[in-house]
Amino acid sequence: MPESKNSRWKIFTNQLRNKYRLVILNDDSFAEKFSLRLSPLGLIILLGSITIVMTTLVISLVAFTPLREYIPGYGNVNDRKDIIRLTARADSLESTLSSRDWYIANLLNVFSGKTEGKPPKPPRDTTGKYANIPIHPSEQDQKLRTDIETNQLASTSDKVSANKITALSSFFFFTPVKGIITSSYNLREEHFGVDIAAKENEMVKATLDGTVIFAGFTTDDGYVLQVQHNSNVTSVYKHNSSLSKKIGDYVKAGEPIGVVGNTGELSRGYHLHFELWHNGFAINPQDYVVF
Repeated sequence: MPESKNSRWKIFTNQLRNKYRLVILNDDSFAEKFSLRLSPLGLIILLGSITIVMTTLVISLVAFTPLREYIPGYGNVNDRKDIIRLTARADSLESTLSSRDWYIANLLNVFSGKTEGKPPKPPRDTTGKYANIPIHPSEQDQKLRTDIETNQLASTSDKVSANKITALSSFFFFTPVKGIITSSYNLREEHFGVDIAAKENEMVKATLDGTVIFAGFTTDDGYVLQVQHNSNVTSVYKHNSSLSKKIGDYVKAGEPIGVVGNTGELSRGYHLHFELWHNGFAINPQDYVVF
């Protein structure tokens, strides 16, 4: 069986290699005008080569000549960009024209007296259903509120006093700036530090060794700098005109960290607002710093 298959394949290949001659003769004299000797295999190779060459030429014409613009889907990139740009401009012009028409219509209404009046006020309740409802707190309610506020303030004061008895007594606090205290520490008014009036451009100094944890500008307090010290003590310096340290810097006690200023909406003159915090509670700086 394999020999028969091989013999058939050999016969087929031999037939492909057989030579044939194509002759063109003169019909009157039978003179040979043209002759071509070829085989079926050579004819197949010739036709395949011609097909490959023609395909390459057609692809090259489509890819590298303006003929591709006539094929659907092969537009010019610049033309597409122009179309997108013109579309966006047309949308913008349409929006502008719509706004202009609305503006002109409003002007015509104003000139003709067709202005919108004030909306009517809601009618008053004349039934008297809500006339006897008490809107002010009763005497007992007012007393309860006062007691709660007093107890909260006392509790806060006790915690602050307890913090004062801790390790703060062993610290030596450097005076941040020399000046006159114009506003003291007051928990009731939520004034958690002291205001020290000082000369313009006076240097502000760190009260203890520590690391800067905040240095920036705020709307209310202007340029603010906060320093974290040992034993969970934090010092705050507000209303500076400029800062000489940034977040992450380590400062020594007495080292300049800023300049006295008048920045922030809450500032009313050149001064330093200085705060001391311990374990999350504000403490009175005058108990530890000599100003």
